Amino acid sequence: MAAGKFKLYDKAKLRLADGTFDMDNAALGLTMALFLSTSNANTLSVGTGVYGDLTNEHANANGYTTGGIALTAETWVEAAGTITADCADVVWTASGGSIIARFAVIYCNATVNTIVKPLLAVCLLDTTPADVTTTTGNTLTIQINASGLFTLSGGNVD
Repeated sequence: MAAGKFKLYDKAKLRLADGTFDMDNAALGLTMALFLSTSNANTLSVGTGVYGDLTNEHANANGYTTGGIALTAETWVEAAGTITADCADVVWTASGGSIIARFAVIYCNATVNTIVKPLLAVCLLDTTPADVTTTTGNTLTIQINASGLFTLSGGNVD
C-alpha cells in the first residue's frame, strides 16, 4: 500500500529551523510507529511535540512492538535548492492477530538537546480515511513515496 503524504509536526518545523534537529545524525534514531484512529497523532500541534504526547499507539502485540521500527537507508539529497528526505519502506508482519492502524508517525527515538523523543512527521495510512488492517501471516508495508518522505524548499531571498 502507498502511504499518504507525510506532514511535518509544527514543533518539528521549528526544530529544523533552529538547528535542534541534526537530521543527518544517525544517533537521532528515526523510528516509525503506528497509531489507532482514536489517536491524536494527526494533530500537527500536539502538546509539546514529543512521542509521549501521543495517545493510542497500537498495542504491543500481533507482530507490532511498542515504539515501532527504526528507519533504514535514510538519505538527504539537495537538488536545485530542494532538500529531499527519504528512507526504505517500513514493514511489519502480523502474527497471532491483526495489526490495525490509521496513522504512521516518525519520531526521533533519542533525547535531542534535552527534548525526549521529538516528533517529526505523520501520515494517514488510508486517505478515505479508514483503518488499515493486516491479518495474521500478511505484511503491512509503509511504502514511501517515490518522491521521498518529504521535501524542504523555498525561502529564496532576492
